[in-house]
Formats: sequence, structure tokens, C-alpha cells
Amino acid sequence: MRVQSSATNASRIAVATEREQPGLGTLQAALGVIAFSLTFPATAWGLEGFGPWSLVAVRSVLAAVIAGGALLALRVPLPARRHWPGLAVVAAGVVLGFPLLTTLALETSTTAHAAVVVGLLPLTTALLSALRVGARPSRTFWAASLVGAAAVLAFTVQQSGGALSTADVYLFAALLVCAAGYTEGGRLARVMPGWHVIGWALVLCLPLTAAVAVFALAQEPVRLTAHSVAGLLWVAAGSQFLGLVVWYRGMAAIGIPKASQLQLAQPLLTLVWSVLLLGEHLPVAAPLTAVAVLVCIAVTQRARG
Repeated sequence: MRVQSSATNASRIAVATEREQPGLGTLQAALGVIAFSLTFPATAWGLEGFGPWSLVAVRSVLAAVIAGGALLALRVPLPARRHWPGLAVVAAGVVLGFPLLTTLALETSTTAHAAVVVGLLPLTTALLSALRVGARPSRTFWAASLVGAAAVLAFTVQQSGGALSTADVYLFAALLVCAAGYTEGGRLARVMPGWHVIGWALVLCLPLTAAVAVFALAQEPVRLTAHSVAGLLWVAAGSQFLGLVVWYRGMAAIGIPKASQLQLAQPLLTLVWSVLLLGEHLPVAAPLTAVAVLVCIAVTQRARG
């Protein structure tokens, strides 16, 4: 009982420390965005050697092993029963839904196109957080968010010719489930350290993802290459665990709406990685979108919520 109480008090102190350092929180959220910006290129690499179901399941299993090992080594107690429903939402949205839907989309979509569609995630997250946790950002915040989202949407429409594909349907569904996972994760990160949130969500999914991994690996051909292995390792350790650790810590410190707006820069970073790592063509409209998005980020970070 004393160990449990001590661990709980330590968690509360850690959470309080995170929330008292907004500058550090912004940096942590930004590091999360950088990690996430590499997800689509890394997924494209992973798909060179794995099927979509195998890639998603194996990445989740590897991330769960890393997270579970850290939780076990540090003797982190089980979360309170009241937190498990929230962790289930995080698991469904961030651990399972978003990776699967975006991986399926990337079978037929370029990473550049996927990146700009998912650029609507900040606004989706801000809307869900307003509904779920009662966030009430200022009018300036909402105006800048809408302008940023409009810039991303205009870029998407211009690149796709206005036609929605099956990949776009997957991507828009991914927006909703990921925003729900981010919102619930940000709420939980106010009462427990951010890495505990994603760690327990990954462990919660382990029985399912392990079973799917065994089945998928038996059904889908595997061809190990330097790219496929590197892509798998990044999406497992970088995107699925470490990136989410700093991301949730950042959200706990500066709030869900403001942290989510930093993700307006994510599609543009992904465009850069797509050119450098995959050799994709950089759209001419990207620099104009970059300027609009960066201005919106500056405004939202200064607006009081």
C-alpha cells in the first residue's frame, strides 16, 4: 500500500511539474510533431517489405514491449479503474485506428497527399477537446485555427483535383479516431505522466495486436530490406511510443487546443521528408501553404484560451 501511495504521489508531482513549465511543454509537443512527421515516410518504407496488417500489428507489439518493459522496470502501478475507459479510447484511436487507417491509405496514396489531408487533425482535435473537456479557446484562436485548416484543405483540393478517393475516406476516418485519442490522452495526462498514458494504452492492446501479428504474418508475404526494417523500427519506437510520450507531456503542460495547433506544421515537415527520403515531387503550392500555416501557429500560440 505504501509503495502504491508513493508511486501515486510521484506521478502527481511529475504531472504538476509538467504543467508548471509551459515553455518546456511547447518544446515537448514540438518534438512530438517532428516524430509524427516522419511516420508516413517510415510507413511507406515499411510497406516495401510488410503487408499493411502485418506492419500495423508488429509495430504495436514492438511498441508495447518497449512501453511494458519501462513500466515494469520502474514499477509503475496499474492505473485507477476510473482511468481505464479513457485508456481504451486512446488505444482504439492512437494505437489501433489511426495507424491502420493511414497505412491502408498509403497503399494507394502518396505520403505528400496523406500529409496534407491529415493536416486537418489540429482543428478536429480542438473541436473534440472543446466538447469533451470543456476547453473554451478565444475567438482569435478559433479564427487562426480555421484559417490554417482552410489553407491545408485548399492545398489538398488543389492537389487531388477535388475528387475523393478510397484513400481519402480512410484518411478522414483516421482524423476522427486520432483526434478522439489525442483528446482523451491529453485529459489523462493531467492526472498521470504522459508516458504512462501511451504506455498503458499499448499494453492494453497487446493481446489483440500480438494475435493479429501472428495471423497477418502468416497471410501476408514479408520481404526484409533496409528500408522496411528501418521504417518498422521508427513507427514502433519513434512514432508509436517516444513521440507520443513527449506529445502527451506537452499537451498536459500547454493545453490540448494549443498543442494541437503545433501539428499544423506536421504536413509541411512530412512533405520535406517525402522529398528527401522517398524522392516524391514537392508541390509548387507547398511554400505558400507553409507561410500561411506558420503564421496561424504563431497566432494560436499567443491567443489566450
